[in-house]
Amino acid sequence: MTVISQLLNEPGVPPHEAKRLLTVATGRSLRELLADDEVGTEEAQRYLGLVRQRLAGVPLQHLEGTVQFGPVELRTDGRALVPRPETERLWEQAVDALGEAGPGTVIVDLCTGSGNLALALKHRFPPAGVYATDLSAGAIALAEENSRALGLDVTFLQGDLFAPLPAGLYERVDLLVANPPYVADSEFGGLPIDVRDHDPRQALVAGPRGDEVLERIAQDAYWWMGTGGWLFCEIGETQSERALGLFGSYLDVEVRSDLAGRPRILVGRKGGRCCV
Repeated sequence: MTVISQLLNEPGVPPHEAKRLLTVATGRSLRELLADDEVGTEEAQRYLGLVRQRLAGVPLQHLEGTVQFGPVELRTDGRALVPRPETERLWEQAVDALGEAGPGTVIVDLCTGSGNLALALKHRFPPAGVYATDLSAGAIALAEENSRALGLDVTFLQGDLFAPLPAGLYERVDLLVANPPYVADSEFGGLPIDVRDHDPRQALVAGPRGDEVLERIAQDAYWWMGTGGWLFCEIGETQSERALGLFGSYLDVEVRSDLAGRPRILVGRKGGRCCV
């Protein structure tokens, strides 16, 4: 047997992460663990194995296997970006902007990844038709697994941005959300190891400048959005001016801050004020 307090003091792992890893290793809640005060040898070895992986840069969410995003719990692995608080903030603002949805409401999520935005929006607005696209077959497979596990009916389509969407959605989208690649080639090497080595590069890097995918979204978004439709798009913190220029010709736009106060959320509305 091994004393739990000894395991939780393993060097290099923050206490809150150590506790979460110990629950993964043992399959028991933290309350149960602290009440017992000891774990078996096999459980301790599993825990130390997880610690070694975490210290090597494997994301905590990959080791846990799931991540909470708004009202939904999602499976997460190397097929898609780990959903992060910045994107959850975008979801919260999109929900506030849309307010309500009926059977005719259309929501589109570009670069869906694990399906986090699409599934959280479907959970909040059950009558809406929700469509989500991603270029990666692996990401779409992961999103569909999450959809089945949650029992939420979202149409996931593999393809490049708007290309796989049904033509019947032209000028009918009430809410368009996107967390596209927005990292420049030169920035990739400076990303944190748990992002650089474990999130798909394709989901991170847009090209030499970093705004290439954002530019392509701007070229087509107008034709898909209905009058009064909302756009919420995550951007890099240095891309505000560029984003406003790209979308400002046809949307009333602004850039809002994330939880850390960085300008990271582009908000626009077609034919109406974007400020709510």
